[in-house]
Amino acid sequence: MEEEDSSQMAKATPAYMEEAQSNEEEERDPESNSPHQSLLKRNRTLSSSPLALVGAKVSHIESLDYEINENDIFKHDWRSRSKEQVLQYIFLKWTLACLVGLLTGLIATLINLAVENIAGYKLLAVNFKSKVNSYFYLKQYWDDDDRYLTGLAYLTGANFVLTSIAAVLCVCFAPTAAGPGIPEIKAYLNGVDTPNMFGATTLIIIGSIGAVSAGLDLGKEGPLVHIGSCIASLLGQGSPDNNSKKWRWLRYFNNDRDRRDLITCGASSGVCAAFRAPVGGVLFALEEVATWWRSALLWRTFFSTAVVVVVLRAFIEICNSGKCGLFGRGGLIMFDVSNVTVRYHVMDVIPVTVIGIIGGLLGSLYNYLLHKVLRFYNLINQKGRMHKLLLSLTVSLFTSVCLYCLPFLAKCQPCDPNIPETCPTSGRSSSFKQFNCPNGYYNDLATILLTTNDDAVRKIFSSNTLNVFQPMSLLIFFALYCILGLFTFGIAVPSGLFLPIILIGSAYGRLLGMAMGSYSTIDQGLYAVLGAASLMAGSMRMTVSLCVIFLELTNNLLLLPITMIVLLIAKTVGDGFNPSIYKIILELKGLPFLDAHPEPWMRNITVGELADAKPPVVTLNGVEKVSRIVDVLRNTTHNAFPVVDDGVVPPTGLALGATEIHGLILRAHIVQALKKKFFLPEKRRTEEWEVREKFTWVELAEREGKIEEVAVTSDEMKKYIDLHPLTNTTPYTVMESMSVAKALVLFRQVGLRHMLIVPKYEAAGASPVVGILTRQDLRAYNILSAFPHLATSKGGGTN
Repeated sequence: MEEEDSSQMAKATPAYMEEAQSNEEEERDPESNSPHQSLLKRNRTLSSSPLALVGAKVSHIESLDYEINENDIFKHDWRSRSKEQVLQYIFLKWTLACLVGLLTGLIATLINLAVENIAGYKLLAVNFKSKVNSYFYLKQYWDDDDRYLTGLAYLTGANFVLTSIAAVLCVCFAPTAAGPGIPEIKAYLNGVDTPNMFGATTLIIIGSIGAVSAGLDLGKEGPLVHIGSCIASLLGQGSPDNNSKKWRWLRYFNNDRDRRDLITCGASSGVCAAFRAPVGGVLFALEEVATWWRSALLWRTFFSTAVVVVVLRAFIEICNSGKCGLFGRGGLIMFDVSNVTVRYHVMDVIPVTVIGIIGGLLGSLYNYLLHKVLRFYNLINQKGRMHKLLLSLTVSLFTSVCLYCLPFLAKCQPCDPNIPETCPTSGRSSSFKQFNCPNGYYNDLATILLTTNDDAVRKIFSSNTLNVFQPMSLLIFFALYCILGLFTFGIAVPSGLFLPIILIGSAYGRLLGMAMGSYSTIDQGLYAVLGAASLMAGSMRMTVSLCVIFLELTNNLLLLPITMIVLLIAKTVGDGFNPSIYKIILELKGLPFLDAHPEPWMRNITVGELADAKPPVVTLNGVEKVSRIVDVLRNTTHNAFPVVDDGVVPPTGLALGATEIHGLILRAHIVQALKKKFFLPEKRRTEEWEVREKFTWVELAEREGKIEEVAVTSDEMKKYIDLHPLTNTTPYTVMESMSVAKALVLFRQVGLRHMLIVPKYEAAGASPVVGILTRQDLRAYNILSAFPHLATSKGGGTN
């Protein structure tokens, strides 16, 4: 969830990034510069910008160190760990996974309690105000405009105040709380460290309650995923700030790899808390969010979601007794159609296919229009905080007026005497709202507009209700939520994309069910479910996780075959037009996300050619002079340097005087050595005991040290540092002849930050390192900027 919400995404469009990139190159190019001014001024072909939109401002983006750094200190610690320490580490991982699920479930219940009660009492009051506007009352007091506008003023005012609370929190206090949060978490798990993403849990909760209670066209799933990830990050590092003191018992998790696993548990717990779908939450993390996966992580995420479901179920049982105000059986999203007998025949494949095609077309159109709206919002948001706040409040006013006024366009429907429910009724979640109709009649459009989004979906999903909703009312509902869905996403409040898309899809699905009439045996409510699934697949391009989520939502396994068909068709159609909505957001923000599938033209260029387009790699000797190290650190922003040893006695068959690659050393470890004054008066290798006296593996896990914080005297500049004990002796290396497509797959799957390129042939006097590739170097946009002819070349087929 980003600082100024997703509306700020347009700030980081490719055009913007080109401008920022050219300005940044005049100063320095992090990850690809040289310590010498002559090299800094050379013409660079392969340029990369480490800038991306994080909140309201463009920030410097770093990568995460997911690779295990196998230096001498790590190896010693690994060998010396006792069985008790290993068991303690495993126990802590499962304990933290349990806590993530427990806290996420509690917070989700708190949010649902607050939303259902705030929105419920607001709607009850609005309904009471509207009673004075009934047909007979207006007939008697037609000239009394004040009474006619009472309900509208009350609804608009309440929504205005609630939106103001959420918007002020996001604009002024917690900028990263705005927006959906899922794209940034997806980038984090891909290896991108987005600053200040996991520190505003409390304000995200309050902002989400205010925004959802205000009736805005957004859902809770995005904020809940962000909240779950924030909880996981907080538990993993012991505080919201990386620079603060860590809890001693969390020393095992003071690394990016374990924190990544914990945040994956948090993301899946958030989805589970939003939809009460434990398996769907795990599959969502696997299919959409996580880049790196393994069986042990699968078990822990499943354990976290199971804890979430237990917590939610416990509170539902408590609230069913009436102890939670208006919160009760309908408080959590659960569209139960398990009592419906699902019947479909071979001929029903035709309407199911049509639903999938329409969902793919509408989903791709929705992505296209949302992209345009976000770019337009950028022009407003650039003017400052007040304009962002006014934009949110304007959307709130527009939404409130539409929700209250459009029901007057619907015709009053007579109540069916055969239904068991009282009709008309004035309750918050009633299926038959009287609104402006006389006794014995109800307003079907008011029934689905003047309620919470969750209840609106339940009503449209309802089965065995053939004549409850009129086609014109559903058409107005569909058109309204298409507009609101585009205009609401992007304002400065916590928001989710799932529920707005479900609302739109369910409306057109039910409309199609009405159009099919007697030509199909599928219930109209099931058409609505299929419509919602198809639109989500057409926009988000997910299949397996969506299928399971909808099965868990509807509690009906008989929907499985037709749901699978709809999802596959919708995704296939949508893929033919544009990327998924989350990928579009990532591109707009400029976050360097590495996709799983390389471009076909990447097979036509080698990593050696990419290295040639960059400045020469900066290497360090195994035993290096302090002055040289300080000069390199002050004049470059590399995060790792190859360590080489000259004059190594070569194996048989190699030339004398060959240079050996000892490994790769991280910038943070060099800074640690300077801080610890790990200096030698003469050029020699250190003993193992000397290293262990100075360093511990816990200290080397820190990544916050800066060269500007280190003071080195002139006498110390003449001394030496032995880099061998701190060097990762097993870095991932590739031959210079490897294609970029193959290197990208390796880089992404292993979770690398640096990839060493070695020459195909070794020769005396030649450098053993051709170059280093980083995340920015493997981005298609940056490669095409350096090699524009590749855009027109023919690839070697699909990857």
